[in-house]
Amino acid sequence: MLSLSSASFSADNTGSVLGPFFAWLVPSLSPSALEAIHALIRKAAHVTEYAVLAALWWRALTRGGMRPRRAAWLTLLIGVTVAAVDETHQSFVPSRTGSVRDVLIDTAGVLLAVVPARLGWHNALERVAAVLLWVGLVGGLAALALAWAAGVGGGVLWFTVPVAAAVLVYRRRRSSADRV
Repeated sequence: MLSLSSASFSADNTGSVLGPFFAWLVPSLSPSALEAIHALIRKAAHVTEYAVLAALWWRALTRGGMRPRRAAWLTLLIGVTVAAVDETHQSFVPSRTGSVRDVLIDTAGVLLAVVPARLGWHNALERVAAVLLWVGLVGGLAALALAWAAGVGGGVLWFTVPVAAAVLVYRRRRSSADRV
């Protein structure tokens, strides 16, 4: 992982590859849009790299007999420590900078792997689905209210908001029936 912190993977070097590629792929992109895409890809690489690291540590620790709760906390500690060491290392590389923000982004990657692993993948997916349905319902209602206030139509929201509500009611009833 520290090799990715080297000068070879500085923003200038990755930008010299990704910039021309995206400029070729979508010629209408402005320089600021290319910069934003490049930054997004670099941050997504942070999240991905640390999610993989966490998944590997989680697997090693739980397969080694460690209890899942302890494995989750130790995996988080290892991930944050590696992120801090990584960013400290980058602060000594002339073409790189160390960043507390990147440590937080790396930690998000660790949590992206550890939380579902700790909850169990099925439970994690159920919770994510519930959150997304609530976001769709509440956000859709807010968007419909704004559209109504602005005097424009709500488009597909008139269909998707009631569907989100119906699915939430169905899931609630199914959950209640399963408990009995």
